[in-house]
Amino acid sequence: MQSRIKEFQKKITSGAALITDPSNIAYLTGFTGSNGTILLTNKVAHFFTDARYTRVAKKVVPKNVEVHIVSSFKQISDVAQKLRIKTISFEAHNVSVARLDYLKKGLKPIKLQPSIIHVETLRMVKSEEELKYLIKSQRINEQVFKVVTKNLRSGKTEQQVAWEIEKTGRELGADGISFEPIVGFGSNSGSPHHMNTTKKLKKGDMVLIDMGMSYKGYASDMTRTCFTQKPTPKQANIYNIVLEAQEAAIQKLKAGMKGSAADKISRDIITKAGYGELFGHSLGHGIGLQVHEAPNLSTGYDKPLPLGTVVTVEPGIYLENSFGVRIEDMVIIRRNKADNITKIPKKIENLILSVS
Repeated sequence: MQSRIKEFQKKITSGAALITDPSNIAYLTGFTGSNGTILLTNKVAHFFTDARYTRVAKKVVPKNVEVHIVSSFKQISDVAQKLRIKTISFEAHNVSVARLDYLKKGLKPIKLQPSIIHVETLRMVKSEEELKYLIKSQRINEQVFKVVTKNLRSGKTEQQVAWEIEKTGRELGADGISFEPIVGFGSNSGSPHHMNTTKKLKKGDMVLIDMGMSYKGYASDMTRTCFTQKPTPKQANIYNIVLEAQEAAIQKLKAGMKGSAADKISRDIITKAGYGELFGHSLGHGIGLQVHEAPNLSTGYDKPLPLGTVVTVEPGIYLENSFGVRIEDMVIIRRNKADNITKIPKKIENLILSVS
């Protein structure tokens, strides 16, 4: 954590930076409580919280960061004025209009300006420890998937399966879920971000499950499309198109490739097959402390993928009111390849579930 603070401080050339985003605070200090603020210059670092977190803050916040237990924002202003700070950059993405007004009043007469420094840029490249946590998160995710799909029965509702995912994850060592699971039975699989319902599973339904766990704060994300009987020729054809599109992208992913170029690999395959208009979302996204973070694999992301980042690869085809297919894995971007850290099989024969 100390090295992360120092690395970020190098990017502060003048004034100071105010960090309020909880994920960025966790990344820089290890603190995950509900009330935390970091004030940084290129030389000093100060952390502020309230009396509820006195012991926690003093235990987890790095030694090169001074901890302050405060009861009002004016005390942060007092520290800033003692440091003779005239301008503070704030995280515009994390500050509402109302919050900004509060900050301006609390930090007066210090000038506030939207941040041009992003902790998220540092977060894209994962350390070996972070990779270890991400892999462990995904291993728990896979264990949960195996338990939940083994226990699928006709008559279970989407909401019941979603709850089983969360409950089983905690039993197997997860902090919790990294997002609300998506469970789509039958025609509901044709909705990319379906909201779980009381629809009951019946023999013959396709089952789309998009799920993720959190382990030591790090997220996993995986989607599998399963069958409860031998798929029809149309279902099998669309499934194999999506699988081809996903594997083609994974095989070509590497450090330095633009996110838009990766998206194009999968999109071209799906478009050539005649289903381009039915692939309505991006190919993937970065993942770490948040389930969605930079970088992105999308048509508009023309930045190169950094060495050591972790992204999802998740093409899909969705036939409204019929069925949908999405296949999603997590991969580590290496120098000349991508390492797939998702181990649940993807061939159709491995995803035909025994459902009575």
